[in-house]
Amino acid sequence: MHSRTLVRGLTAALAVAFALTGGQASAAPAAPTAEERALAPRIITYDASASAEFRAAVDRGAAIWNESVDSVELRPVAAGQRANIRILADNGWPRAYTTALGSGTVYMGRQAVAQGYDTIRISSHELGHILGLPDRKPGPCSSLMSGSSAGTACTNPRPNAAEKAEVEENFGGTFAWPAGTPRNAVITD
Repeated sequence: MHSRTLVRGLTAALAVAFALTGGQASAAPAAPTAEERALAPRIITYDASASAEFRAAVDRGAAIWNESVDSVELRPVAAGQRANIRILADNGWPRAYTTALGSGTVYMGRQAVAQGYDTIRISSHELGHILGLPDRKPGPCSSLMSGSSAGTACTNPRPNAAEKAEVEENFGGTFAWPAGTPRNAVITD
């Protein structure tokens, strides 16, 4: 069972218990335990306000990652706050500039879309780079990080089991970029 599902279930159970007691709370809720805090996902915010026609694809790509992993959650940034990830539209090829694990800039390039690549797959793939995943080329359509090497017919926007596990490890444990990867790595495709 995914930990986020467990947390949501516990929240629902508490709400029902509160309603059954007529709204009368009998004791203050206990502070979260270390284990409960460890199960909570790391929240990463994204600003897609400059993603133009790709806004829906960006939101769907983020939702796919949220459905796929427990250790991290991508959320749209609240008004007036600074986002961990900026997402922009441009006329080039899609790419991600990472500044740290969970931070950077994603460009939703129109060039790939003009060539027939799927916008939601592009969004999920580029967010995968921000979550610490490298390109895996050449690769099959079943690998999200195979990127463009899977061809324009591939519309799979979901990470496979190995990609999910790698993101869980990145955010649940210690992450180190592969040797020789510069801090401000540019990852294209």
